[in-house]
Amino acid sequence: MNTGNRDELLTVLEERFRKNPGRHRDVEWTAVEARLRGNSPALRTLGEMERTGGEPDVIGRDDKSGEYLFCDCSPETPAGRRSLCYDRQALDARKEHKPAGSAVEAAEAMGGELLTEEQYRALQELGDFDTKTSSWIRTPPEVRDLGGALFCDRRYGRVFVYHNGADSYYSVRGFRVLARI
Repeated sequence: MNTGNRDELLTVLEERFRKNPGRHRDVEWTAVEARLRGNSPALRTLGEMERTGGEPDVIGRDDKSGEYLFCDCSPETPAGRRSLCYDRQALDARKEHKPAGSAVEAAEAMGGELLTEEQYRALQELGDFDTKTSSWIRTPPEVRDLGGALFCDRRYGRVFVYHNGADSYYSVRGFRVLARI
């Protein structure tokens, strides 16, 4: 990432950070910025999250590792990451009408991971997300081994967890990324 793009991304991230203080209590922007400057992999991940409509923001800090947790905070699942099945196994299993890719692989290619159910619920404590869309979440192996995958959304003021075949895909279902920096 060149200096101009890096500075532009840092400006966008700082503005979002300052506009949403409830997402990251007890976190100072100067400490976050110091961690980001010169960290090309982190900036690439955040740049991809931003480019695909995720509106990444700091949502906390891992007490054990000290890493800052960035998550997509766009009101709806990012438009640039929809219509994907769950993982490579599901994509390979489809014989017809294959989607462009899978959520797990796309998240990993960006340098992040899908949220767990617990992380998704914690995100929903910070705002109302996915009121018209839904997001794939990390699926436990015992569910995935049976061919299923989990996704979540917010409806009627509540967070719901659902299941679907891992090979399914819809124009309103995408994924959110969690990045540890």
